Amino acid sequence: MKTIKHCPSKLLTAGLLLITLIYAAGKCAAQVTPSHTLLALSKGDHILAIIDPVSLKVIAKVPVGSDPHEVIASADGKTAYVTIYGGGSLHELNVIDLVAQKALPTIDTRPMMGPHGITYVGGKVWFTAEGTKTVGRYDPATGKFDWVMGTGQDRTHMIYVTNDEKEVYTTNVASGTVSILADSLIKQNAFPNGFTPPPHKDWIQTLIPVSKGSEGFDVSPDGKELWTAAADDGTIAIIDLAAKKLKTTIDAKALGANRLKFTPDGKRVLVTSLRTGDLFIYDAATHQEIKRLSTGHGAAGILVDDDGSRAFIGCTGDNYVAVVGLKTLEVTGHIDVAGADGLAWAVRP
Repeated sequence: MKTIKHCPSKLLTAGLLLITLIYAAGKCAAQVTPSHTLLALSKGDHILAIIDPVSLKVIAKVPVGSDPHEVIASADGKTAYVTIYGGGSLHELNVIDLVAQKALPTIDTRPMMGPHGITYVGGKVWFTAEGTKTVGRYDPATGKFDWVMGTGQDRTHMIYVTNDEKEVYTTNVASGTVSILADSLIKQNAFPNGFTPPPHKDWIQTLIPVSKGSEGFDVSPDGKELWTAAADDGTIAIIDLAAKKLKTTIDAKALGANRLKFTPDGKRVLVTSLRTGDLFIYDAATHQEIKRLSTGHGAAGILVDDDGSRAFIGCTGDNYVAVVGLKTLEVTGHIDVAGADGLAWAVRP
């Protein structure tokens, strides 16, 4: 019988070649995150989908916590932050490296519970914490929470922060109010001897009553008005931000209203209904409905292209993100994302 001898050096070479080919194949399969990226949260798969907004293809999926709701990206477009909500019971901000497409260490928000709404302004992460009726701020540079304020309201949910960081707006869903939190200088009363202490800084809350169920909201691009839609009675409340008063209410009949967004030119307002799946399109100047468009069975998160050409709608019940052409006002495509909800842009210079 003939004995076959194997050459160790040849086996080693073949093994190294196989490993190289496998690694190369993996590198080829991975797609680079584009400089302009659409981010979409999946409640069904518990992932953050990184999407090419040109091809409408999901190029990467990064695992997140058990109940992701809202997402925002840092100003440089390199990092995403995701709120893990749990109906007010959880306490995580997930952090994702968008360039490497991987999860970074999680931020524990305790004692602030139930983080939900989130935004990134002034190099810091601002978020609502529904379970503790608070708004908090996290500084990525120091790795610390450096500000927190209570609202005393039920279901403090969504958030908007002005560019100068002087005012914070939130909707308090169950209380039926909008909070305006303002960084203010408070004048002191003069002492009996005539000495007047210098003003001191403080945050002041102004509560504006709106319909219960008011959740999704947005501020007009000129900063003059805040619009919020109520799920309970389908109305849209318009607040004069300078006067800090309710200006008017539209009987939009947008029952189940979930999110609201201005187009970048400020001419239109988009409202989604989680109950009906409709997208309501309103004229911001006349307060008249332009069109009511069906996007599926449950419309939630809204995101609009910078040029105002398209809107992306997270259709939670349909397991996709609907793409709506804002010139034709028709659905033009879908992106498969299980339980799609929160959406955001990530833009690297």
